Amino acid sequence: MTSFTALEKVSIALIVIALFFILRSIFRAVYTFAIGPLINKVDFKSKGKWALVTGATDGIGKEYARQLAAKGCDIVLVSRSLDKLNAVAEEIEKDFKVQTKVVQADFSSEDIYDNIKTNIEGLEIGTLVNNVGISYDYPEYFLDVPDWDNKFKALLNVNIVSMTRMTHMVLPDMVKRGKGVVINIASGTGVIPSPFLGMYVGTKAYVIKLTDCLRIEYADKGIIFQSVNPGYVLSNMSGLKRETFFSPSAKKFVRSALSLVGTASDTAGYFPHYLLFNTILFAKDMVGTLSEWVVARSMLNVRRRYLKKYKKQ
Repeated sequence: MTSFTALEKVSIALIVIALFFILRSIFRAVYTFAIGPLINKVDFKSKGKWALVTGATDGIGKEYARQLAAKGCDIVLVSRSLDKLNAVAEEIEKDFKVQTKVVQADFSSEDIYDNIKTNIEGLEIGTLVNNVGISYDYPEYFLDVPDWDNKFKALLNVNIVSMTRMTHMVLPDMVKRGKGVVINIASGTGVIPSPFLGMYVGTKAYVIKLTDCLRIEYADKGIIFQSVNPGYVLSNMSGLKRETFFSPSAKKFVRSALSLVGTASDTAGYFPHYLLFNTILFAKDMVGTLSEWVVARSMLNVRRRYLKKYKKQ
């Protein structure tokens, strides 16, 4: 009969625990991205006739508007540029034969919400997508962010105040009807180490945490809450022009993220981003400050290239 030393028993136990966590992670990934979307499909139109999307004229926001329209929802488009709003509304009506309504609003301002509320009065809004957001122009030290006061105020108003106020505006009618979907677009930077983007990251962490709190508070009211934490996606904000495995088109990203509504309440939205973030977090757990140093060096390289290019102009 084989006997094991204490060290061997500890080693076997650690291997078993490691295998358990690996298998659990694999199961979660398979369920989230393969099984869940098949069995937890959400009929967005049944949640309410209209879907409202902020920051709806470009990138991820525009794709949410288009793909919700493809699912039969009429669309309220809220954004800053009236010309772009009208162009996107015309495009959506032509492509999907649904109604649209445009509301011009600059979310960097705080005095826009009475006007938005007036414009959506009486509309049965079943889905709200809080997408509007701004970031830094480039990674920078906290004290050296250009135009610090205005940038800080804009980050708060656009990234925090907008989603809080819009949710507060739309949620009461959802609660009365006992159904609705609120999707808040956060960022993967709110999950992984992201130095040199401090104030932006802080606003996105707020989005993630508030969404989770509301999910728990309204769990028995029939409201689905989801925070989506993307990595790089082709958009005006990211500045990327070429699609890669880790940098999908907005269309591909939104198709994936929408399929996860009802399955995942806090999600990267796209499997390669999920894989990337979990790899980074695993590295952080394993090697601690070394992984943070690598991320910091990467951010500083982006900063250096941006400043070098800017100074040449």
